[in-house]
Amino acid sequence: MLRTLIVAATLAVATLAACSNPSATTTFRATDITGADYGKGLALSDHTGAQRTLADFRGKVVTLFFGYTQCPDVCPTNLATMAEVMRKLGPDAERVQVLFVTVDPERDTQQLLAQYIPVFDPRFLALRGDAAQTTAVAKEFKVFYQKSGDTSGSNYTVDHSTGTYVFDPAGRVRLYVKHGETADNIAADIRSLLAGK
Repeated sequence: MLRTLIVAATLAVATLAACSNPSATTTFRATDITGADYGKGLALSDHTGAQRTLADFRGKVVTLFFGYTQCPDVCPTNLATMAEVMRKLGPDAERVQVLFVTVDPERDTQQLLAQYIPVFDPRFLALRGDAAQTTAVAKEFKVFYQKSGDTSGSNYTVDHSTGTYVFDPAGRVRLYVKHGETADNIAADIRSLLAGK
């Protein structure tokens, strides 16, 4: 009898622990950052001119990547990978929102973003702010970016962080996906989040 009570108590504690930590029983391919005290919000305009916040996408898994349209390799590769993820998710892709935040608002106008982002997937949204808003959002997400090369003109490049943040349908930041992760692994993690894990 005592042994049965001990086992029952142990199971109850384990169950409560799993409830308090959504990822306690899930092994993600990406880095699990559940409970991070940063990356909690943003307020920027999308490429249609609408004001957006993360709360607008509650109920969906959200992926958030910082880049710029003239990026020669990392940004288009990331967006192409996310387009492949959406294909792999099939009907579940309707419950996912991919966001691309420009770190080059000086050159990435609303009009340019409106031409650029739908090439990868018409469901993707590009977000932009002025210089101060961009700095604030990058700080909130611990994202590094800096002009390099010929910074006296408009032919500069922008060095920037290359990872992607993933939020669960409740709006909590959960994962950090390193650049170069496969579409299969990202899709598997998104399916887990969509299933409430």
